Amino acid sequence: MDIATLLLFIGLLLAFIMAMNLGGNDAANPTSAAIGAGVMTIKRALICFSIFTLAGALLQGFMVMKTIGSGIVPSIDIAGAFAIILSANIWIFFATLRGMAISTSHSIICAVVGYGLVRFGLGGFNMGVLGSIALSWVVSPLCSLALSFIIFRIIVNRADRSEVGRRDGAYRFFKILVIVSLCFSAYSFGANDVANATGVFLTIAAQVGQVTDTTAILFLTVFGVAGIVVGGAVFGPRVIETLAFRVTRLDLPTGLAASLSNALTVYLFTTIPYLIFGFGLPISTSYAAVGSIVGASLARSSRSVSRGISAALFSYWVITVPINIAIAGGVYYLLTLLL
Repeated sequence: MDIATLLLFIGLLLAFIMAMNLGGNDAANPTSAAIGAGVMTIKRALICFSIFTLAGALLQGFMVMKTIGSGIVPSIDIAGAFAIILSANIWIFFATLRGMAISTSHSIICAVVGYGLVRFGLGGFNMGVLGSIALSWVVSPLCSLALSFIIFRIIVNRADRSEVGRRDGAYRFFKILVIVSLCFSAYSFGANDVANATGVFLTIAAQVGQVTDTTAILFLTVFGVAGIVVGGAVFGPRVIETLAFRVTRLDLPTGLAASLSNALTVYLFTTIPYLIFGFGLPISTSYAAVGSIVGASLARSSRSVSRGISAALFSYWVITVPINIAIAGGVYYLLTLLL
């Protein structure tokens, strides 16, 4: 077995671990609002998360997978895929252990940039795609925050908050809406985030297996979702507790507003750019989730947002950029010396 083949097998193993890290860190994004509002237990929320993440990945995961696999740089070779996956794995696992909901999309894209800088230089990037992705990282949390604020105001205007707590019918109705929004959010997550674990292997899988892109995408989707489900079950509760209970306190109206705005934001950024430009944007579902929770809390002015936790989350988001660029670029450069 030559070094390139060995790197491919190790890289696929790391991709599965990456999917586990992704599930461990990002399972909180669709589920935290429902759990924080007391609608579902962590176990039941993770079951719903697993089912609808698979559905979203199978039906729409290809929209973002092509963006990461060949949209940012001309191509990703075996050594590059290995360096990218290893870099993102290291940082996401570290953040997950600290209970910090960082962006897996942010991590993988910055790792692709680190690889691209070493292999192609500054002129090798598709700046239109890269610029759109970078802009979406800023716009998506603002959109989710605004949507959550508006949705909450609509809910409050149409249903007296005291009645939600007192009337069994209203309470059950809100519970159903929160569960539906969790399922929609998990679907959107699967459509957008499965590419983070396996997208860099799209071209390689098609070439090595001598199959079409469609077949390669199907294999990588199932492979990635399996890792996400395992990671969500094993590592997810730590980050879920941070978003569900430590950023702010959620009730049914704020939980519904946060969950629904998060789902809409991720779904729209996945679907609309693909329909218009041919590539879905790999946005940060973590940013969207935090933005939606903050927006709902701001709409209900009596709910305070933890400045300490919010500042810690923001600091992790910022340092994700240089860390992944540096690790991926450094690893790929060392591999080029060996191959």
